[in-house]
Amino acid sequence: MKSKKIYGKDCLTRKVLAAFFASSLCCAPVFAAESDAADEATDNAVNDLGATVVTAERIPTERMDTPANVTVITAKEIAANHYATVGEAVEHVNGVTVTRMGGQQQEFVRLNGDERVIILVDGERLNNDQGSTYYRASADLNMIPSMKNIQRIEIVKGGASALYGSDAVGGVINIITKKGVKNETTVDLSTGSWKTHSLELTNQGTDGNYSWFVTGAMTNGGNFDYNYRGSGYTMNSSDYRNRSFSLRLDGKIDERSSAHIYYGHRSVNAAQYTGIGAAATASGKLTEVFNNVSASYRFKEGTAAPGFLRVFNNYKTATQGTEFNTLLWGVDYQNGWQLDDKNTLIAGAEWHQSDSSNKLSGYEGKKITNKALYVQDTMKLGKLSFVPGVRVDNHSIFGTHWTPKAALNYRPDDATQFYASWGKVFKAPTADDLYYYSSSMWGTWKGNPDLDPETGWTATLGMNHKFNDKASMGISYFESRLNDAIRWVNTFSGGSPTNINREKKRGIELSFRQRLDDAWSYDLAYSYIRTEKDEGAGSGYLWDNTSQPNGYRLGLHYAKGPWRANILGRMGSGLAESRYINSSYAIWDFNVNYDIEKNMTAYFRINNFTDEEYYRNATAGSYYYPGTGRFYQVGLTCSF
Repeated sequence: MKSKKIYGKDCLTRKVLAAFFASSLCCAPVFAAESDAADEATDNAVNDLGATVVTAERIPTERMDTPANVTVITAKEIAANHYATVGEAVEHVNGVTVTRMGGQQQEFVRLNGDERVIILVDGERLNNDQGSTYYRASADLNMIPSMKNIQRIEIVKGGASALYGSDAVGGVINIITKKGVKNETTVDLSTGSWKTHSLELTNQGTDGNYSWFVTGAMTNGGNFDYNYRGSGYTMNSSDYRNRSFSLRLDGKIDERSSAHIYYGHRSVNAAQYTGIGAAATASGKLTEVFNNVSASYRFKEGTAAPGFLRVFNNYKTATQGTEFNTLLWGVDYQNGWQLDDKNTLIAGAEWHQSDSSNKLSGYEGKKITNKALYVQDTMKLGKLSFVPGVRVDNHSIFGTHWTPKAALNYRPDDATQFYASWGKVFKAPTADDLYYYSSSMWGTWKGNPDLDPETGWTATLGMNHKFNDKASMGISYFESRLNDAIRWVNTFSGGSPTNINREKKRGIELSFRQRLDDAWSYDLAYSYIRTEKDEGAGSGYLWDNTSQPNGYRLGLHYAKGPWRANILGRMGSGLAESRYINSSYAIWDFNVNYDIEKNMTAYFRINNFTDEEYYRNATAGSYYYPGTGRFYQVGLTCSF
């Protein structure tokens, strides 16, 4: 592991909004998202097979017509479970694990055992070249300001480099925000274990052709409790102070076009700690500030192939003894054409530049630029769809790389889907991989400017079937091969990255869900993931059980009248005890909601109610970041 020590709506008139849109489109670093066509998608349980999704193919597509392994988390599910962060929401999805570097500090995700994942907000890329501390993850889920402004989360597992480029080896997570649809203010107030207190306000509204959705929140948390080898401990210096703000503005230009602005801010003030049990110690103060601003012009909305123009600017600063700054900005363009009733073509262009610095370490002015073109055709041949595509990236350091893809989707009837996809992948070393430097009493970590990019391929096979309106199942198999895979090699005195010969991942996912009656439903899922690496020493592929565990997901749901309740279980097995102390874990969460009246809901939840001992992250010799123990929270949500 690479362990770095860093990191009055009535007054909102049409005239004011129009001026704001105009100035933003002219001079602000901006963004344009994929179409809102799916915002009105079916708001049922996770992975509704009838929903419309946009991320996998970058155009609105019915879930059963999408040749990819896609999961959808809806706003309804987020509200029912009162997920505090994106990490809490996605870790209940089959094949997904989340590592937290502390109680409510940084959150990093793996899809099917791979941390090379693209994180998007409304289609805007949040990944940056300075990385986010954990292995080679380049986006921190903690930068997402609020769960209250999320309409849905689309998770696409499997290589997506042909459409999204570098970092999309493991897949893509797209957080799609809410559009203001009514004049309403919502207050959410909660308190819980370890002196945790949270206040969140949202305001949404419409004024003619304009709408807005605004959120603001503050959360304070104290030192958390956890278990270690049968004894209970309090993690000193694990307290935190988080503040966030987000704003989405939309303006309708005509029937087929609109303008869209998004701003997200989040600040984290916490302490990092090292060790567990009696050895746990504070290792300095960590502050992080994220500012993401974007604006967009969307056109041909409501068609099969909408287009957009996006300009964006993402800035991050992280301070712990020394200050790291990262700026990512760029311009994205996509257009689409319905050639005939059997062919839908999309094409796009991107220009992105990152600028990373750490003056104290001599790490500054590291600019990396990437230019890209991509094209994809969706061809319908009766019950079969064929989706070829290709992307070409020109990287300022590593030159030009081509990443083609081909996907098939077959629907023998309305209830059944078979899909297959194959694509090449390209992952450039990050600025951290190349130039990073940090030295402390814990050791010295430094980048390697001689690294080569990772290249290879990914493939997925799967099927989904609806038995009836109440029951469905899914199965998928995935495999990936990477040449020159980059690994941070760590010792007791520090670490640095190197290219190993090859890396191989493969696995299978199974899922089943059923509604028993008008009140009760349940879902079951299992994922098997095996990672092997060949370090080029002549030993061939060797099993790497220090990666993501095999997993089980269980959910039992009740909803009737004013009551809603959920029991959620996630289990992992097959971990290396030398790194994670325990080879398996089982974590159960419970929540209950009661609608006091139409616009007022009381809720209560318990996370890890069996007080399970487990570990989020570890390194050889020293253990870091145990999972939190039993956590209680009670809250009240009211709207007016």
